[in-house]
Amino acid sequence: MTQDKTILVIGTYDTKSDELDYLTKAIQGQGGKVLTMDVSVLGDPAMPTDISKHQVAEAANSSIDEAIDSGDENTAMQIMARGSSALCQMLHKAGRIDGMIAMGGSMGTDLALDCARALPLGVPKYIISTIAFSTLIPAERLATDTQMILWAGGLYGLNSVCKASLSQAAGAVLGAARAVEMPTQKKPMVGMTSLGSSCLKYMKVLKPALEERGFEVAIFHATGMGGMAFENLAREGAFACVMDFAPQEMGNHMMGSSVNSGPNRLRGAAASKTPAIIAPGCVDLVDFPGWQPFPDQFSDRSFHAHNRLLASATLNAEERRQVAREIGARALESKAPVHVISPKQGVEEWDKPGEPAHEPQSHAAFVEELSKFVQPPVGFTELDCHINDAQFCETALAIFDEWLAQGIVVRKAN
Repeated sequence: MTQDKTILVIGTYDTKSDELDYLTKAIQGQGGKVLTMDVSVLGDPAMPTDISKHQVAEAANSSIDEAIDSGDENTAMQIMARGSSALCQMLHKAGRIDGMIAMGGSMGTDLALDCARALPLGVPKYIISTIAFSTLIPAERLATDTQMILWAGGLYGLNSVCKASLSQAAGAVLGAARAVEMPTQKKPMVGMTSLGSSCLKYMKVLKPALEERGFEVAIFHATGMGGMAFENLAREGAFACVMDFAPQEMGNHMMGSSVNSGPNRLRGAAASKTPAIIAPGCVDLVDFPGWQPFPDQFSDRSFHAHNRLLASATLNAEERRQVAREIGARALESKAPVHVISPKQGVEEWDKPGEPAHEPQSHAAFVEELSKFVQPPVGFTELDCHINDAQFCETALAIFDEWLAQGIVVRKAN
């Protein structure tokens, strides 16, 4: 087996040298190459690493002495996080690594999340963590394609239980580096959001129509993590245009739901000056984990259980007005063209007459407020239709085609 891929192994080699050595040998035993990076502060590794802790601190324009003198472990590890993430980016750009793997407890995971975010989509990023899948990790800290495994029994010392996690992780990151099909960027891409295809149906019309125009279309499931991935890529300028038609994760965040994408939903395209068409798909709802009790403030609302994992309650008129005002404010933040489409007859399948979320007076309050707070230079179109009607898709495509003719949407791949 040829040593065809190089994996960067990141960890605190002063306290976890046995575990990191086991991980390194597991990768090498499968034919992979390894580059080691020490991110410890106080102690020294038993054996030298390829990248020392001093090099890591220097990459953060600091030093190990400065980290120690801070007298605070959080401050010290943030220095190491800045340096290690900068080195990750540099090593990948130089073609020296094909993937990264890091291990740690809460502090090591904190650092590893920054390292993963320093690498582009398609570069394998694996984190072995004692807090994997934990609510301690906010969605906005996760890179688009981060992989995690729980480091069972790995808090202190090597044992047969944690070897199961380490060996799986070694095979996973090397296998991913060998198997990954990197984004080709041969066509310009439109980023679109939706909440499934039964609740919101426009993607079935818009995807083939946009592909006929020479664009690739990536559709993100707006259930928290999907919106986070969408925003990360939009912020990086990965899209020629965004069609953000399911921004309810922003409303979820405003209402205190854990099903959110962090505080910066609807801001990624603005940051990269990417043109955006926005519509309020599903903003009448607040989503919660279906296995948890609803908060008391929503206990009297109309309710829809999508499955055992995800359930939704309706927002009242005042809450919808709050969401409308925030959509207007965030649309105005962009320096690129933005156009908001407002369907007056409803914004998701369950709010149609006879369905559990049909509350026309509350939706009318949203429509009224949105019309007040979407201000020039943001474009605004109010439609007397439902978001799942053909007129909505026709309007979105008409705006897109106009921008294409004007050179606002560019056919060149990013």
